[in-house]
Amino acid sequence: MTQTTTTVSQRVEQLQGFINEGKILEAMDEFYGSDISMRENNEPATVGLAANIVREKEFLSVVKQWNWTKWHAVAVNEDTGVAFLEYSFEFVNTDDQTITYEQATVQRWVDGKIVSERFYHG
Repeated sequence: MTQTTTTVSQRVEQLQGFINEGKILEAMDEFYGSDISMRENNEPATVGLAANIVREKEFLSVVKQWNWTKWHAVAVNEDTGVAFLEYSFEFVNTDDQTITYEQATVQRWVDGKIVSERFYHG
């Protein structure tokens, strides 16, 4: 019997699909570990899936429409479980303003889940 193992690259690709469709909260349930530590730039980390879902809901509360996501660079080290993603996205906020955002993220994956993520943006 052959056991198939999903690689970090495959999980990152699946995550990108969720984000492309604006399924941010669904992605958190599927791809993030229960003890996830997420950090924006040099801000203190938000720890725990529940706390990070609250944080994402705050962001999404101002998103009226998700327009697009563009992936500029993705690199994965399968040995260490580290992924680097650079991307931009556009959405319309609840004030009908179109917002374009650019950021990069460093993710650490263990057993198919992200256990830490740090976002870099200006």
